[in-house]
Amino acid sequence: MSSAAPVVLCKIMAAVALICAAGETLGAAVTSAAAVTPTTGVMLAAAATPAAGVTPTPGVMLAAAATPAAGVTPTTGAMLAAAVTPAVGVTPTAGTPSAAAKKRLVVIDQDGSGPGGSNQMAMLVLLQSPQVEVLGIAMVTGNAWRDDEARHTLRMLELIGRSDVPVALGAVFPLVRTQEETRIATALVGQVAWLGAWGQKLALSGPIDAAAPKLGVSSGAVDAAASKPAPAVLPGPWDIPPLEEGEPHTKPIVEDAAHFLIRQVRAHPHQVTVYAAGPLTDIALAIAIDPHFAELAQGLVVMGGSLNPHTDDPEFATSPRHEFNFWFDPEAARITLRAHWPRIDVTTVDVSIKAMFTQAMLDDISKSPNPAARYIAKYSAERYYLWDELAACAWLDPSIITRQQTLYMDVDVSHGPAYGETLTWSEVLKPKVDLQRVHAQLDLDLPKFSRMFVDLMSLPSH
Repeated sequence: MSSAAPVVLCKIMAAVALICAAGETLGAAVTSAAAVTPTTGVMLAAAATPAAGVTPTPGVMLAAAATPAAGVTPTTGAMLAAAVTPAVGVTPTAGTPSAAAKKRLVVIDQDGSGPGGSNQMAMLVLLQSPQVEVLGIAMVTGNAWRDDEARHTLRMLELIGRSDVPVALGAVFPLVRTQEETRIATALVGQVAWLGAWGQKLALSGPIDAAAPKLGVSSGAVDAAASKPAPAVLPGPWDIPPLEEGEPHTKPIVEDAAHFLIRQVRAHPHQVTVYAAGPLTDIALAIAIDPHFAELAQGLVVMGGSLNPHTDDPEFATSPRHEFNFWFDPEAARITLRAHWPRIDVTTVDVSIKAMFTQAMLDDISKSPNPAARYIAKYSAERYYLWDELAACAWLDPSIITRQQTLYMDVDVSHGPAYGETLTWSEVLKPKVDLQRVHAQLDLDLPKFSRMFVDLMSLPSH
């Protein structure tokens, strides 16, 4: 055990103790977006500072976690013709006449920086699919700060006519890693290319602003933000910069993300897929609060991890096991990957860098008069990897993935140079600890994925 391990353990234990203590929950005006009656709960201590305009209200713990939210029940609908293949290992209930017609249930946990870009478009994949019911969206700090992400996401939902989908506020900070300790450590372990909410991208073309999506310098990668100067002062967690797309009129629900995720999974046991495309802080907190959370879900879909991507992108070329979502909160990634999910699908960097958002795709989407297409045409300026979108589409239609590897996956939490990097083993070589097998995606049918993504973005809202 490293010398840092007792300190890390104490930090995690303290965080969990705070989570489980009675306290306050982030309050917000419940709007038409929240047909859901929230069960109140305590927020993560690091996330307990209210966002601007959000009034804290007294809360209770998980008393109603197993009660279905009002108005949130599975509904039947037409399956998307191009994506009728069920996920591997997901079988409709035998003997149920409408089993094939039931919508697939999903909760989204996302670092929803915006406007437009990969994080917003990934949520749109699931929101636009006629075969899916999105039970709600949780916001976690990652590419940007949580509150700013929530504002962008609420506004996106308004613009596409989907304010019925509730948005819950999640963790503002990682479980253990801090911005200041990361800054100090760079003198010893070197810098990383992307710091998310904590700073600018380090790229060959120069720094860009912290609000921009993950960017790199790679063959064919062009980004409109690459020429932007870095802001004089980086935004902080409680800053409220003006939104290009306009301020949302709706607010987040009262319930915090971890309790919201637990309540949805318990309301629909073994039916809800957890789609996590940002740092895994909220998911780890849900597991800490409810140890049965993972096993009661239908499965976990993660955009994260990196094995051996073949690229000249400086973010990965010399650090093939580095990936931002795992790196930003390594302890949360470890907790999440070690939980007993029925199935874990991981969209890795290896496959993500093969799926670029091209001008041709945007041109095709722009031909549609529908709200989601209008939103993308106006706000999705960058041409970069469709990592989160690929994770969502591969869940809808697993045949998009042409090569995957089943292995045991974990994350380095040693607080050394490899802190946050992806660890993997075969059955023969894995350590004698309780690791779980994951399905790591490595290659795809790019034309099929591109067609599916363009088609979904071009559909009317439903």
